[in-house]
Amino acid sequence: MTASRARLDGSTALVTGGSDGVGLEIVRMLADAGAAVVMPVRNRAKGEAAIERIRRAVPDARIVLHDLDLARLDSVDALSAGLREETAIDICVLNAGVVLLGDRQRHLTADGFEVHFQTNFLGHAALIRGILPLLERSRARVVAQTSIAAARARIDWVDLHGARRYRPYRAYAASKLALSLFGMELARRSGGITVNLSHPGVVPGTAIAAPVRALLPQDLVNWAVRRVGNAPATAAQTAFDAATSEADALVMFAPSGPFGLWGAPVPRAPFRRFLDADAAARLWREVDRLLS
Repeated sequence: MTASRARLDGSTALVTGGSDGVGLEIVRMLADAGAAVVMPVRNRAKGEAAIERIRRAVPDARIVLHDLDLARLDSVDALSAGLREETAIDICVLNAGVVLLGDRQRHLTADGFEVHFQTNFLGHAALIRGILPLLERSRARVVAQTSIAAARARIDWVDLHGARRYRPYRAYAASKLALSLFGMELARRSGGITVNLSHPGVVPGTAIAAPVRALLPQDLVNWAVRRVGNAPATAAQTAFDAATSEADALVMFAPSGPFGLWGAPVPRAPFRRFLDADAAARLWREVDRLLS
C-alpha cells in the first residue's frame, strides 16, 4: 500500500459518503495517516462492511459510524447535535453525492427539495451550519468535493429545484456548483476555518450513474472501468491533498491529466464560475432562507 503524503496522528476527520467508491478510499487514506474518522452513513450495514474492508488494509483504523441521510434535514440536524458533543473535528470532507444520470424523472426529498440539490449541496450546507462552532474552535480544514461538471454549470435562481426544466445532468452540475460557491463563501465568512476544493475527475470504477450503466453493454462498462479515468484510490487523493494542504489561499486539487479528467492530483486555480463572489453571497443568503 502506498504511504499517505501527510501524517494526521491525533486528528479527527469527518467524511460524508464514505461507505463506498471514492469516499471509502478517502476514509482509508485518512485512517492510514493516523486520523480517527467519523463516518456518517445512510446505510449502516454498508458502512460496517466498508469498515471491515478498510481494516483489511489498515488494521488499526479508528472509524466510528454515525447515521446520516443528507436527503432528510431532520437526520442532518440529529447528526449535528451529536457531533457538537465531540471535542474536535479537524478535517471535514463533504464528499457524499448522488448522480441520477439517465433517470429523467425529477425526484423530490421528504423535505420537498430536488434530490441532487439537497443531497449534494443543501444537506451539506445544513451540516456545516450545525457544527460551525466546533469547526471554528478546531480551526478545521473543510474540503468541498466538487465535479468537473460544475465548471460550466449555472444556477437558475428562479427555478432552483428544476420544477420547470429538469435535466438530471443540469441538476447534478448545478448542485456541485452550489457546493463549491458555498465553500468559497464559508472561507470568506468563517473564523479560522480553511476551505479547499477538490474534484476526482472521471471515476468509472464506482456505482455512479447506475441508470446509464444499465443501458450500456456490460463489456463496454467493464472496458471503461479498466481504461477510462481514475481508479477510486487515485481519485481520492485529490480530497486527501486538499485536506492536508498547507496553502494559505483557497486551492482546488484536481487530476493533472487532460481537461482534469484523470491523473495524479495537482493544485489548480478554482474554475472561473467558483470565483463569483456575488453568486456565493447570494447562495449563502438563500441557504439562510431555506433552512430558517
